[in-house]
This record gives sequence, structure tokens and C-alpha cells, in this order.
Amino acid sequence: MNVKDSVAIISGGASGLGEATIRKIVTNGGRAAIFDLDEKRGLALVEELGNNACFFKTDVTDSASVQAALDGTVECFGGIHIAVNCAGVGMPMKIVSKKGPMQIEKFNFVVQVNLIGTMNVMRLVAEKMMNNSGNEDGEKGVVINTASVAAFDGQVGQVAYAASKAAIVGLTLPAAREFADYGIRVMTIAPGLFETPMLIGLPEAAKVSLTQMMPFPKRLGYPEEYALLAQQIVENPMLNGETIRLDAALRMAAK
Repeated sequence: MNVKDSVAIISGGASGLGEATIRKIVTNGGRAAIFDLDEKRGLALVEELGNNACFFKTDVTDSASVQAALDGTVECFGGIHIAVNCAGVGMPMKIVSKKGPMQIEKFNFVVQVNLIGTMNVMRLVAEKMMNNSGNEDGEKGVVINTASVAAFDGQVGQVAYAASKAAIVGLTLPAAREFADYGIRVMTIAPGLFETPMLIGLPEAAKVSLTQMMPFPKRLGYPEEYALLAQQIVENPMLNGETIRLDAALRMAAK
């Protein structure tokens, strides 16, 4: 499937990895809908990109909110061919700290946004994609989810984040097998350390420390590099049912 002339929806599309993906799609001749809670950033991005982008204030954990955004995208652009799930949160917490056991509500919040939010978008957008006409391979759509290297080597304090991202890795193959009957591919990207709002706010000393963990290149990843891989996944039909680490060979230490 070519990005050119395709319609994509990007959750978390107003900033970070999602914003870079929106820009990549529009730059390469596609159209994109931004699903995000940040109305100010989302509308500013639409104003910059013009008629090839639209914005829907969307809570990925709320089915009605996601459904309304998907219906609006179809009304705006006529269909949906690509979905990239970038919406996510990180909330460092130990299972038991000096203050006692973690608040289970905080654990639940991370799982709700990262895992349930991903599934919520995926289940509803797949139904839309099934209505597409297939290409010469019978392909009707591509879903790209975002995990993290924390799914494989999560650090102390990342138990909620790592659990939610590992679950996204775990659902990739069974979802791809199920959707194969409908001509829809499912892939997951597991980024390492990237220049996103989650990391940009760290002190410079902390950033330097993080980059020293990177074998090569010794720097944080650029969101554009995530977007490039998303485009390559869309355009390579043999990529299906797999998780790709995008991490400069990073393997995180315990803490």
C-alpha cells in the first residue's frame, strides 16, 4: 500500500512520534486525521498542513469518542487505509515504595491509555477498513501500534508502562492472523529512547546519561525516524504480525 493517496488516522498525532508521522504522510501525498486531546496543538498542525489534515479531539479510552473521530474522518476524506497508534503515557512507579504499595488506580490508568486505548482504536478502525476495496494483493488496510523496548527490558519503576507495552507486543501476531482474512496487516514498532515530550523535559545531564546507553548512534532517536519506519511498514506488504525494535541496539539496564 502506498502512503500517497491513502488516508491515515494517528492517535497521539498532535506531538512527538504521532506528529512526525502525520507530517510524513501528508508530505508524501497522503491525508491524515489527528486524534488527540490537545486541541490547541492539533488545530495548529491542521492550519499548517492545510486541507490534507484534520483534527478530532479524541480520548482513546472512550469508545464513543473514538467512533465519532473515525466517522468524522470517513466523512472528511472518504475512507481510512492506515492507522498508527501513538497515544500513550508513562508514569514511573515502584510496586512498593517508601510510601507503601503503588496506587492501583495509577497502574490502571497507564494500562487504560496504552493498552486499552490501542485496542479501542484498532477494533473500531478495522471495521472501517473492511469496507475498503483491496489492491492487487487484496490489501485493505494497515494498523501500526507502538510498544517500547520497555516491553522487553523494562527498568525498575516501569512495571505499569512495561506491562502495557508488552501486551501490545503480545497482541500483534494474533491480531494479524485474525485480520489476514480481511486483507489488513498489523505491525508494532518498539521505539527506544526518542526525542519526545516524555524525554525532552529531562535535565540535560539525564539526557547525556541516557545517550551513553546507546551503542550506535549515540543520541536520542528523532521522531522523523519513527515516521520513516511507519511509512516503510505501510509500503512493504510482507511486513506483518511482527514487532520491530527501533532502538540503536539499546538494551536498558535494570535502573
